[in-house]
Amino acid sequence: MSQLIQNLVRNYDSVDLDVFKDQPMAAASVIYEGAALGLVGTTGVVRQLVAADVFAGFANRKADNSAGAAAARNISCKLKGQIQLNVVGVTGNLDVDSVVYASDSNTFTKTSTGNTAIGKIVRWISGTLCVVAFEADVLRSL
Repeated sequence: MSQLIQNLVRNYDSVDLDVFKDQPMAAASVIYEGAALGLVGTTGVVRQLVAADVFAGFANRKADNSAGAAAARNISCKLKGQIQLNVVGVTGNLDVDSVVYASDSNTFTKTSTGNTAIGKIVRWISGTLCVVAFEADVLRSL
């Protein structure tokens, strides 16, 4: 897969753990609904995730800052919850509790090398489709 170029409505499992926050966007960027988000270095702004970014959650809706400076616009982010994702490398129930990584805003894998940890598989559905419990880095206790 690759970076999102249009909105993607994701399926979330309803839990009491959902946490939302508006975060400032990177300059000259468009972020689509459903995109995994990453922090741009130590700037405090988010973009569509690029491998090795610090995980910042999922975009709750589309936001366009294509003509703006860094932090000129905010985007609504879901920082914590459970989401259905296709995860490369998953084969079945034995993958429950495996760490999930992202290499871009729409590619999820069990491969850690060069990628960004976003959460753990809590339920296998079928094929590579799983429920992943995710938590943005800002909420983690470590």
